[in-house]
Amino acid sequence: MVDLVTNEDPRDNLFLVALKSPSFVIGLVLTLMFSVGAIVSFFWTPFDVTVLDIGNKLKCPPFQNWVASLQFPSADNNWFNSWACRSSPEYIFGTDHFGRDMLSMILVGARTSIAVAFIAVGIGIFVGVPLGLAAAARTGSLIDELIMRSNDLVLAFPALLIAILITAVYGASATNAIIAIGIFNIPVFARLTRGAALSLWTREFVLAARVAGKKGALISLEHILPNIMNLLIVQSTIQFSLGILAEAGLSYVGLGVQPPDPSWGRMLSDAQTMIYFAPHMALLPGIAIILTVLGLNLMGDGLRDVFDPKLRRSRR
Repeated sequence: MVDLVTNEDPRDNLFLVALKSPSFVIGLVLTLMFSVGAIVSFFWTPFDVTVLDIGNKLKCPPFQNWVASLQFPSADNNWFNSWACRSSPEYIFGTDHFGRDMLSMILVGARTSIAVAFIAVGIGIFVGVPLGLAAAARTGSLIDELIMRSNDLVLAFPALLIAILITAVYGASATNAIIAIGIFNIPVFARLTRGAALSLWTREFVLAARVAGKKGALISLEHILPNIMNLLIVQSTIQFSLGILAEAGLSYVGLGVQPPDPSWGRMLSDAQTMIYFAPHMALLPGIAIILTVLGLNLMGDGLRDVFDPKLRRSRR
């Protein structure tokens, strides 16, 4: 009697496998927390972030007074004691120097930062991946050389310098921040795609497709691209986190999102002169950036573990 052996599709129950990775689960929870907050901010925020209320400016979160009352050994308690300030239960995260609710600012800032990073990653994928596939299909040709040398040229310049040049020509805005970040995502995805695709062009299933008369573009779309999606997904999470950091950095120096639109980087910039007597203005957006970037990186690490065939076999 011959036993029939069914090969398991590696994509079967992929989400269930991912849930076994602590890194993925923690990263997913953190990412969803801020993503849901960003979506909710389109429809509701506790207060209108465009309305200034000077009478309620610099109100601290209720927990800040508790921290100010603590005595830490071997610490500058005078600095902690200086955190004592007016608080109000309706402003659970306090207010900024214009009286705007910090929780509302964090939610709307999440929307801005995530949107900028998401669109910039989309630019990198939709431009860089086709370029990488084209370079791999024509390896050694003039097209390959032009694409790869163009990528090298872009990567030779610091990202901040390109952003400054774009801003000097077109002005500081969220759109130009997206363009600047997206430009640097293109060569990242192009190089990754080309390298991964080249390793597949000599595989049997690709050779069989070529013998069947399929053209290079069709082979790239039907056979190459599906087999490198795992790498692209993992890289997307990494570039997403880097995009949030880049947007925060550009907004911090005044080259990104402009007032009155809130941005985590802009909030940090506004808080830099008030960190000693209103530390919540800097701590809250800083923590938001850290947790979001950490969540995306943990998610990427978890997905990398899931997509690793050796690791998946060891879990069976």
